[in-house]
Amino acid sequence: MDAFFAANRATWDERVAIHLKDETGMYRMTDFRAGIDTLFPVEAAEIGDVAGRRLVHLQCHFGKDTLCLARRGAVATGLDFSPAAIAAARSLAAEVGVPARFVQGNVYDAPDLVGRSAYDIAYVTWGAINWLPDIRRWARVVAETLVPGGRLYLAEAHPTILAFDEIAGVIRPGYDYVTPADRPIAEDIDTTYTGAPDRLRSTRTYEWVHPLSAILTGLAEAGLRLTFFHEHELLPWRLFPMMVAGAAADQFVLPRDMPRLPLAFSLGAVKEGG
Repeated sequence: MDAFFAANRATWDERVAIHLKDETGMYRMTDFRAGIDTLFPVEAAEIGDVAGRRLVHLQCHFGKDTLCLARRGAVATGLDFSPAAIAAARSLAAEVGVPARFVQGNVYDAPDLVGRSAYDIAYVTWGAINWLPDIRRWARVVAETLVPGGRLYLAEAHPTILAFDEIAGVIRPGYDYVTPADRPIAEDIDTTYTGAPDRLRSTRTYEWVHPLSAILTGLAEAGLRLTFFHEHELLPWRLFPMMVAGAAADQFVLPRDMPRLPLAFSLGAVKEGG
């Protein structure tokens, strides 16, 4: 398992500089630096009031969303396994003058790294849990970081759509709908998902698809009670080449002549005992 994490960390270390440069505008770094809230519309509408709340952003990448939440008043901590990402997050926080704490380490070690029963909100979004082999262990980690009555907010690509691929202009099944921990999906891709032309040297990645049943059962077993579950027909990145721009600049949807399919989901869950 360590080899999988090492390969993924190497490619994410490289992606940081490309994403910060933001040649394609996907990360809206110009808007962010101008003080504009750049949370994706889904979580912007659903996260609720975070002012004064202790919030941990697990798998925070270079911290832009962490800092958006801090601007909303959260007492924010970001965690990521990439040293390059954490260094960039700290630099970005200093640049824009927004206080936040950033910690480097594996998300499975989060309770030891950022604190147990220390947070009112755990925040996890977009391309996070697909990098983790054990979703039930992840759910336990989330529960351990929260105070009783604390809540999780999760927004992710829908596992149903992650089992598909676009082949010769047609979306068809391409992967198993569940990925065994010891047999991840291995790919070699030399560019990042933003569409930037920069070429990666560390091209190998390992990912896992977790069915909704495993995600929801894992949360329940960890003592997290579901408060809402929503499905969405949009994503913040172009999962398939055929996808087109949505209503907002940072949304991608399937073409109108396609059947309607769930592309994303979001949920809230509360730690029992509050």
